[in-house]
Amino acid sequence: MWYCLGKTIAETEAIEFGRRNELNIVTICPSIVIGPMLQSTLNASSLFLLRYFKETDGSDIVEGRDCPIVDVRDVAEVLLLVYEKPEADGRYICSSYMIQTQVLVEKLKAMYPNYNYPINFTEVKEEPKLISSKKLQDLGWKYRPLEETIADAVKNYQDSGLLAG
Repeated sequence: MWYCLGKTIAETEAIEFGRRNELNIVTICPSIVIGPMLQSTLNASSLFLLRYFKETDGSDIVEGRDCPIVDVRDVAEVLLLVYEKPEADGRYICSSYMIQTQVLVEKLKAMYPNYNYPINFTEVKEEPKLISSKKLQDLGWKYRPLEETIADAVKNYQDSGLLAG
């Protein structure tokens, strides 16, 4: 919660600074960022996907909810895109997929059947999330397939010793 609040306050302050100084401020608001890691330590984004691979006896209960996700490399491309496009202005939501937890786990099972996965999901009642990256797509942004993101992230986790191969 504090992390999100800090990001929101920073964005608000940056926009206000831009107004006061007549600067064009562009902000990128990525959803849950997954993909290969550059750093050697785990962060919350890395744990998002990695936690579904951890050894389990199947009794773990996972919240079944919609998760907006984007590849870290796609976020990097977005940063370059808005920098290079003079017409870029304002706030941009950067999200490639809205996927339900159960669907994501089923995709992981299909791609990597030799791991133990959670099998119990509790339904989370929440308002549908309306997240759109249409503004970025209108600038020319194209995101990579989800399967590519997952495959590259898992290979990176295996190569880093975070996940048994």
